[in-house]
Amino acid sequence: MVTCRLLNRMSSPEMESSSDPGSPDRRQLRDEKLASLKRLAYGASHEINNPLANIASRAQALLADETNPDRRHELATIYAQAMRGHEMIADLMLFARPPLPQLAACCLGDIAADTMRQMLPAARQQHTVLKLEAPENEIKLHADAAQLTFALCAMIRNSLEALQKGGQIVIILAESAESAIMSVQDDGPGIPTDAVDVIFDPFHSGREAGRGLGFGLTKCWTIAQAHGGNAYIDCNAAPLAKVVLEIPLSPRT
Repeated sequence: MVTCRLLNRMSSPEMESSSDPGSPDRRQLRDEKLASLKRLAYGASHEINNPLANIASRAQALLADETNPDRRHELATIYAQAMRGHEMIADLMLFARPPLPQLAACCLGDIAADTMRQMLPAARQQHTVLKLEAPENEIKLHADAAQLTFALCAMIRNSLEALQKGGQIVIILAESAESAIMSVQDDGPGIPTDAVDVIFDPFHSGREAGRGLGFGLTKCWTIAQAHGGNAYIDCNAAPLAKVVLEIPLSPRT
């Protein structure tokens, strides 16, 4: 019920005619909606996962003894689709109950450099330029470096999928009085205004149906929230697409 009310508020005329999509009020409402979706996802995951596990195990057992090629193909399809559903549930569980960050002293520049090493092959494969813009001074913080690397990879992967071929992706590092800031900006088709409020939602994807589960940026938001930070779209960067991840320099108590 709470989720429905928040979804209705997100699409209400008042919200559509109020401040711009990147405003703090819109971000707060989006965060409230995602928090409600987390509660819904946690309950639904438990209800759906057990039947899927039974279907997958039964199909696998039948497949082991089946000799008819047509029935083997059908059973293999059932098993594959059940496992795909299981992967979706695993992503839902990560969204609903993410692991607690293992906080330790780290450097934002090292995280960005490690991420670039991981993502450069994919960028080169589609002839996309991957650049890093960082201040001369190191940005030090207490955070889970592995989780932030995962989030930054997801942000870059989102840009690569938007560009498809060519173009440029820029990783921008910055620091405010309280936060370390990682941004990923690309010169692709941009983010439609009506997608700003839902781009971090589970299963949202700008690609055609069947290509990916739409959890990349959802995981970024989840990781940011687990650190006491936030993830959002910088609408001032339009027509460029810019996703921003803000993480507190020190753990918030």
